[in-house]
Amino acid sequence: MKVAVLKESSALEPRVAATPDTVIKLIAAGVSVAVEKGAGNRSDISDAEYADAGATIASAATCLKGAKLVLCVRRPEDKVLKSVPKGAAVIALMDPHGHEDALKSYAEAGLSALSLELIPRITRAQVMDVLSSQANLAGYQAVIEAAATFGQAMPMMMTAAGTVPAARVFVMGAGVAGLQAIATARRLGAIVTATDVRPAAKEQVASLGAKFIAVEDDEFKAAEDAGGYAKEMSDAYKKKQAKLVADHIAKQDIVITTALIPGRPAPRLVSKKMVAAMHNGSVIVDLAVERGGNVEGSRADEVAEVDGVSIIGYTNMAGRIAATASKLLARNIFAFVEPMIDKESGDLSLDRDDEIIAATLLTHDGAVVHPGFGGPAASKGDA
Repeated sequence: MKVAVLKESSALEPRVAATPDTVIKLIAAGVSVAVEKGAGNRSDISDAEYADAGATIASAATCLKGAKLVLCVRRPEDKVLKSVPKGAAVIALMDPHGHEDALKSYAEAGLSALSLELIPRITRAQVMDVLSSQANLAGYQAVIEAAATFGQAMPMMMTAAGTVPAARVFVMGAGVAGLQAIATARRLGAIVTATDVRPAAKEQVASLGAKFIAVEDDEFKAAEDAGGYAKEMSDAYKKKQAKLVADHIAKQDIVITTALIPGRPAPRLVSKKMVAAMHNGSVIVDLAVERGGNVEGSRADEVAEVDGVSIIGYTNMAGRIAATASKLLARNIFAFVEPMIDKESGDLSLDRDDEIIAATLLTHDGAVVHPGFGGPAASKGDA
């Protein structure tokens, strides 16, 4: 079986779906690998390194010819689908929510599309969890970007010329990205506080040495779903929480927002009024800007200056440390792909009864098959 690794077409996506290490592992699993020329350049991986690992380096068209499995970071554009052989599987961050037309294109092209962000959070899928690995890096990099933009030192410094106070950092959302942001800010010497609507987050925040801030009413105590994601909170709760954090935000030097709900617009956490209350030179990092943003005034892939406050809105924060991000992403993808490779024939085998395949398979055999995106169960009113 031939596996094709494509170069990302977007200027905003420097990551790559395979590294020389995972190419070696794929070949050991019994497949051949073709990597598009220049695919790893923006992740500091040369074509020579891929070739040394055993991959063939070629144009996109040559890589795709005869390929049964195509690996990408982002969903390939429709123009690429014309070159993908019918019956092949495409694995990528498909961003399926709100892009049902794109899924139809994959179905019409006779391709099996598997969405990395839909990998279920179960024990055996932890090593495949792309969202967690990349969110971890995004949380880290958010603090680094904020510290670079903030015009003052992060830790407290006692000098002969006087004492420099520690920066105050407030992290909104204590999921994977938020917890890493807390840990990173603490390492840099900041005074860190954090908030989240999930009760379990309180203990996690405290374990990292940060102070937890939240309205802890009955709604708060039931604000986490079975998958560990935060539920959408009521307008009443949002008002109470906003009132609590408004005064707190006004005293902060750096605010990092991380709140995302799968398949829905990002909740608005920081209003224009809250931004205006911060002192000049403060910094906000909005990690949810790709889904509309947690912060009023944030702009995708820009650093907006609003009332003397810098609002950082990079949509691909993990991609800003692409070399590290690609290493983790490629390992996630290999762990996802390896069970699909038949150990005897080396061919692709999609077991639709497997819960990981069932959760991630969007299109197959000319149809949209995922019930969450117009598949059979959804048409019967089951989803």
